[in-house]
Amino acid sequence: MTTTVRLPLRVEQALATYCVEAKRSKSEVIVELLEQRFHGAATEHSPYELAQEAGFIGCFSSKVSGKPAGKQAGAGAKERVVEAIRKKHGKKPAV
Repeated sequence: MTTTVRLPLRVEQALATYCVEAKRSKSEVIVELLEQRFHGAATEHSPYELAQEAGFIGCFSSKVSGKPAGKQAGAGAKERVVEAIRKKHGKKPAV
């Protein structure tokens, strides 16, 4: 099947340079890239999953008030904030 595609000049030049260096035809390179794009799309991880795998997202141990946190970092944050506000303003906890 023949398909015609208009490429921006910079893309066409980069493709031509790559093809000369790799000693491959433009058709080979384009077909390979399209196959990678369409077959790889189903198996690629989302940005969130990649960040999670890299360790940027998740839980870690930390110390809260000198005591090791037994839960995820940030667990109980709301309670600590409410307690700090009450302490600052001299209010007692609601029963």
